[in-house]
Amino acid sequence: MPRKTRLRAESRVYHVMIRGNERKNIFLDDKDHFRFIDTLRDKHKNKTFSIYAYCLMDNHVHLLINEGSEGISHIMSRIETSYAYYFNKRYNRIGHLFQDRFKSEIIDDDSYLLAAVRYIHNNPVKAEICRNPSDFRWSSYNLYFTKNSFMKEIIDRDFILGIFSKNTSAAKSQFKVYSKQESNENFLEYHEEPSIDKEIENMEDAEKFITDFLLEHQIRIEEIKLKQNKNECTHLITYLKKKSSLPIREIANLLGIDRNKVQRTS
Repeated sequence: MPRKTRLRAESRVYHVMIRGNERKNIFLDDKDHFRFIDTLRDKHKNKTFSIYAYCLMDNHVHLLINEGSEGISHIMSRIETSYAYYFNKRYNRIGHLFQDRFKSEIIDDDSYLLAAVRYIHNNPVKAEICRNPSDFRWSSYNLYFTKNSFMKEIIDRDFILGIFSKNTSAAKSQFKVYSKQESNENFLEYHEEPSIDKEIENMEDAEKFITDFLLEHQIRIEEIKLKQNKNECTHLITYLKKKSSLPIREIANLLGIDRNKVQRTS
């Protein structure tokens, strides 16, 4: 069965997650981490796309990318192919290093962009690997403060800091404070155990389910958007939250409603 076309973002910005095949580690020592970061730097050298944040966990990676003129699928193919070739050669292995296609979600405004940067940098904190994002070596957090130009060229920190303030010093201070704040946003996550009872695996599945649901209940999507048929709306939101791993924001976008309503519905 052919793969469905990945949904494109008007903003061209994506939060991307790649995972080790069979949940295996894709970084076994410091050299592997450094090699992946160097791969990011190498593929980014022509500046055809931008990287806003990254975090390298043992068996998965989070990236925040503006695809620019290159296209997210092509970008990820180049990154994954290069690193997989290195890894397989170094450890004398064959087969797929990464699990299936990369996962992605659309980032469509500045507030969600900043929240995504914060989420990615706080992954090690959430996993209880460290207490502060600055303590973790394998994320881009510290690149927002370093004077090392070689490392700075990997990420487009000026764009992110510019959202906080035009004054670089003030922007860095605000960025540090913001990074420590609690967040209620939902993003792509890595689950160590297989997802149970998750019938809806991606946006395409969700769109099909919504279409089928509307037909079955003989209502139109406009009635959901206009908050008519409240019982059916609540039932639809509840099912999407329980039966999928989609972030709150993506469910809200699919239904054309405020994400706070999705957040409150249980």
